[in-house]
Amino acid sequence: MPTKCSSILRIWEWILPAWLVSSSVPNRATVLAHFIEQPPLLYRLLFPEAIWRLRRNRRKVVYLTFDDGPIPEVTPWVLDLLDSHGIKATFFMVGDNVRRNPELLAEVKRRGHSYGNHTMHHLQGFKVRGITYMRDITEAAALIDSRLFRPPHGLVRWSQAKAIKRHYNIVMYDLVTRDYSKRLSPQDVLDNVRKYTRDGSIIVFHDSLKAEKNLRSALPAAIEWLKSEGYEFLPMPM
Repeated sequence: MPTKCSSILRIWEWILPAWLVSSSVPNRATVLAHFIEQPPLLYRLLFPEAIWRLRRNRRKVVYLTFDDGPIPEVTPWVLDLLDSHGIKATFFMVGDNVRRNPELLAEVKRRGHSYGNHTMHHLQGFKVRGITYMRDITEAAALIDSRLFRPPHGLVRWSQAKAIKRHYNIVMYDLVTRDYSKRLSPQDVLDNVRKYTRDGSIIVFHDSLKAEKNLRSALPAAIEWLKSEGYEFLPMPM
């Protein structure tokens, strides 16, 4: 018999995606932007099994993460930039991109970064059946040997998360820079980093063509700012 808590979670599992795609919600664009940049406590409470922020005792740390790669146009540049600063980060990879560019996964490993599963075809959990979603994750796992998983778009059903956590550590985020947005300039992306970063923040950038223009300007500036603020950079533990 379902508990009251699980029943509430199942209701939210359907209410939230409906709200996200509804164009009739007042000020939806503004509210959604802030929801994405730093997810509210309510959304975090829906998925307590996920890692949203990772603090270290007496250490001021952040975790740079990169989603949607690896691709030859962007990922090698990110790796070289990280090397120039002595930074280790975490790459959440789309399986189909790894299939096309296996040498880039090998390079991420060789340079000592962490990496994780981001599904095979970048599926959004709210839009597909649970069995379809899990099969896509499993297909990617044949190429990406990691227990780390991040759902594309940061959106996943509660029931899917329950199944995923049996096999993976679900890594969400404390800050999405929105480097992929055509509405944002590199300065806007940097401003998001300055505004929302705090101790233990898991920060999302994207090594993708969609984000490339903003990334090439904002990432170096963000790293310099984070260093000036005394942050230490760590990869997600695998």
